[in-house]
Amino acid sequence: MAFFVFYLIFVNVLSFLLFGADKSRAVNRERRIPERTLLFTALIGGSLGAETGMLCFRHKTKHARFRIGIPAVLIIQLLIGINILLSDISF
Repeated sequence: MAFFVFYLIFVNVLSFLLFGADKSRAVNRERRIPERTLLFTALIGGSLGAETGMLCFRHKTKHARFRIGIPAVLIIQLLIGINILLSDISF
């Protein structure tokens, strides 16, 4: 369980930093981080970091795939997590 928590912290920090780096690159007209990379990090558990990065850096907030997709992935991941936690509790 400790490894899983470490993994979630790592992937969420990574996702947050990728959104910040992509915003910086966009402002400086440099080569961007592909959208599929940003979405992939959200899908593998970094949806909270992605959502926080979007709001914090005001980045990708006008793109429907991010504005709707990231919160949807976050909700699904939270529901899966709650289900796992509840199934581990024995009555």
